Amino acid sequence: MALPSGTDVEYVGRSSSGGVCVGQSASELIGFYGKAPSAQRAYSSAVHASAGCVTSSSFGATQAAAVNEIQKTLIALGVWATA
Repeated sequence: MALPSGTDVEYVGRSSSGGVCVGQSASELIGFYGKAPSAQRAYSSAVHASAGCVTSSSFGATQAAAVNEIQKTLIALGVWATA
């Protein structure tokens, strides 16, 4: 399928009301900016539970773990630049 293109841009999608979906399952491999594609990171209730992030009055281990997981996910996808 040829993608519609602008002057120096290639577009994904066809302006449909349904939007664009990348990958059909958590095991699909996705990457950005030339980074090797990776599957969705595994769920961890200890890290992904937002209750500990919202109810804490200080930034502690729970919040640091959540931020660390976000960073690792973005690095794996190639969205977060590394040295």
